[in-house]
Amino acid sequence: MRSDNVYELPKNLPVPQDDGACDHLAGMTLPPIGLPSTRGRVVDLSRLAGTAVVYIYPRTGRPDQELPTGWNAIPGARGCTPQSCAFRDHYEELQRVGADHVYGLSAQDSAYQREAVERLHLPFELLSDAGLELAKALQLPMFEVDGMKLIRRLTLIARDRQIAGTPRLEGAIWGARRGEPAIVKVFYPVFPPDRNAGDVLAWLTQNK
Repeated sequence: MRSDNVYELPKNLPVPQDDGACDHLAGMTLPPIGLPSTRGRVVDLSRLAGTAVVYIYPRTGRPDQELPTGWNAIPGARGCTPQSCAFRDHYEELQRVGADHVYGLSAQDSAYQREAVERLHLPFELLSDAGLELAKALQLPMFEVDGMKLIRRLTLIARDRQIAGTPRLEGAIWGARRGEPAIVKVFYPVFPPDRNAGDVLAWLTQNK
């Protein structure tokens, strides 16, 4: 068993800085890539209707496994479990303010993610980008530790063009197909992770 508490954030974690690695994302359409889900299906984010919230995290830990080398010292790495629990706790509120879809996404495989869904009682699916196809298509920021290539923590809100009030961003790269979802809001860097769900809820409340 681990010597720390996987469900809590340690004090004095390094704060991630905005390095501009996600500046290009606002307005981009979601690429047509099928991602394995913890419910045993394939989810293509580009085919979703309505408003989708996708929180992207490096990797969840387990109570019976030690952290990767130097994990707490990597800005923004620690906190995937508290972040997931916060989205769980706010899930019904997010739905009430217009989130038609809520997903977590990481580079871990579905079998690993399924353990987290069951242990944390998550009411939504986790999506696996183990091949980093989505990460590369969107040019998401990544980092390496202990031989693992992981995606840095960020959260995307995407809406299809048919939703009234969808922000028309300057330079937006809207898809050719009517209704194709595009990214309307990017949270990056995300810190502290356990407040991210509340920040998303506040944004959706103000931008219905």
